[in-house]
Amino acid sequence: MRVAARAFAERGYHPVGVDEIAAEVGISGPALYRHFTNKYALLVAAAEMGAQQLLDAAQNADNPRLEPEPRLTALIRGVTEYTNDVRREGGLYRWERRYLEREDRARIRVIYTALHDTLAVPIAELYPEAEPADIQLRAAAVLSAIGSITAHRTALSTTRLVKLMEDICWDILRADLPPALPPPTGEPIARGLPVISKREQLLTEAIRIFGRQGYYEASIEEIGAAAGINASSVYRYFTSKSDLLAAAFHRTGERVAIANAEALSEATSRSDAAVRIADRFARMTFAMPEILPVYFSEFSNLPASEQHRLRSIQRQNVLEWANLLEGDPVEARFRVHAAISLVADVGRRLRFDSRAGTMARVSALMSAVLLGPASNPE
Repeated sequence: MRVAARAFAERGYHPVGVDEIAAEVGISGPALYRHFTNKYALLVAAAEMGAQQLLDAAQNADNPRLEPEPRLTALIRGVTEYTNDVRREGGLYRWERRYLEREDRARIRVIYTALHDTLAVPIAELYPEAEPADIQLRAAAVLSAIGSITAHRTALSTTRLVKLMEDICWDILRADLPPALPPPTGEPIARGLPVISKREQLLTEAIRIFGRQGYYEASIEEIGAAAGINASSVYRYFTSKSDLLAAAFHRTGERVAIANAEALSEATSRSDAAVRIADRFARMTFAMPEILPVYFSEFSNLPASEQHRLRSIQRQNVLEWANLLEGDPVEARFRVHAAISLVADVGRRLRFDSRAGTMARVSALMSAVLLGPASNPE
């Protein structure tokens, strides 16, 4: 299960074959079927095992007899240490859960809810006057920050990593949050005018469809229909589905690079620039939530040359952002990755509600992650 989890997390569910999983374990493909009926059963087992072991790590680290602050510190350390131990496979559920059937996803979600509640209880004790929405948001942000280490390969010793994640999580817990808004009512307000260019429409719809159901489950026919054209017409703009995916990656990278450049041109200081980038990144993600699942989980479906080129673009965008932060440059990259992760996970919890008040809460959390104590003058 761990070999499968690692392979699925690093390369995606569909590109990985049962035979290569079996070979790494040292058995034949047919022998694997004595343990799992098919590859999907292996995906479910790996995802469920990962969730349960993460919950076990949290519960083993938890000590209800402690005061809230040392109790939370112990929880943060326990979850971080376990996540670091399984760093290569720890991102499986985050990006590949879209391939799980509804009942399997719901069952595994119960485990993650228990993990979230394990953190939420001492947070509520630490802030007894806090609104429930604030408690839930901080717990989700803490778990997201810790989980961010599974999304990149920046190296740091275990001791420094655990201490850094402890600092980041406490920055989240101490962040000054604007008041929560009541849930939105009615239909969301449509903003902006539709894009006329069919190529741009195809790109937009491809990102949405790839993000929702994955590259392998998407079809040219479906993407074309979403843009209002037939499948044969799609090939006037893109030579293949792979070409569409590569274009989606390049477009996303360009958007991030433009956001970085605009923030730098408007900023009055390095920290101001870092926060402005965070704000633009959050707004871009909330406007199209499917961007991050595509950007971080579909690389294996690109040709090797494209993977190398796009990895360089991603790395440069992260470095541009991290170079604005004070302190150790390696730790700064961890903070940027934690902020990126937070947008995806907290955004999902907030149903990507893009109202100004909600975005201000996301911005406050991202600022705390990026700037640490500098974002909290008290």
